[in-house]
Amino acid sequence: MINKRGFFQNIVLALTLGMVLLFCVFPFIQILSTSLKYQPDWGNPSLVPQKINLEAYKDILGLMDRKVQIPDQIGRLLDNSMLTEGQKQEILAKYSDTNPFPFLRYMLNSFLLSISAATISLLLSVFGAYALSRLRFMGRNMVQRSVLFVYMIGGVLLMVPLYQMSVRLGLAKSVWGSMVSLLLIYIVQTLPVSLYMLGNYFRTIPYSFEEAAMADGCSRIQSIFYIVLPLSVPMLVTVFVYCFVIAWNEFLFASVFLRQYHDFHTLPLALQSLFVSKNAIWDRIMSASMLTLTPVILCFMFALRNLTGGFTEGGVKE
Repeated sequence: MINKRGFFQNIVLALTLGMVLLFCVFPFIQILSTSLKYQPDWGNPSLVPQKINLEAYKDILGLMDRKVQIPDQIGRLLDNSMLTEGQKQEILAKYSDTNPFPFLRYMLNSFLLSISAATISLLLSVFGAYALSRLRFMGRNMVQRSVLFVYMIGGVLLMVPLYQMSVRLGLAKSVWGSMVSLLLIYIVQTLPVSLYMLGNYFRTIPYSFEEAAMADGCSRIQSIFYIVLPLSVPMLVTVFVYCFVIAWNEFLFASVFLRQYHDFHTLPLALQSLFVSKNAIWDRIMSASMLTLTPVILCFMFALRNLTGGFTEGGVKE
């Protein structure tokens, strides 16, 4: 007989869950609050801004016209007829940087890398996980037990060998070679867990579904696409979101392979450079951080619509 929790136990459980939830969510609330505050309001401990400030978001997204403010001394210097037109343009360039932080370019770089890594990792893990869960071949148990071995070694230890391999293969000599190297690293990082998660999920699907499809004339490949994958949509979405988030937030390898290619920086690397630049203003930093979090939040919101179980219940009469 299952003992029901009392009223006091329910209160304690609710308070505990509420504290854990607040502990997890509070940093994001603080980021949003600071990004919406004006500079005089930064020292205010209240999370509610006295006045909503959207200028930082407009500035980061390049939607606001930045007025060029030239000091009077510089203006008088520009009137000097001894200066050439090229020298005047160099002086004006220091005060007319229209978009010091090309956020949209960095977001596109991260988006392309993350989508590519997540898609390739998902495709490889689907067939690899199916083979590990359904087929019988020599060394299958060893592969299953060692698939997560890559996570026993930290990324810091792998960084130098992987970069040396990229240099010897000639990939590090160009920006596209560095991007390919980074893409391969992201796939290697996410593929083991993808295989593990999908393999365990495929084992929960009754094999009699595939036997029935094969009896109707489907090949094994057709049974994967017509039977296994439609029943695995929740886990496929979960694996894709996991791979996307890992690639989206990765900083260590991007800082090594893309350091010299500023136009191809990913968002984590670009945010780090923003923190130490002359444009490191709190509302700008927090608005950039909030915009970086937005795709991840949207991914989880989309995933929650598909994370439903019970698709196979009642499919076979035992």
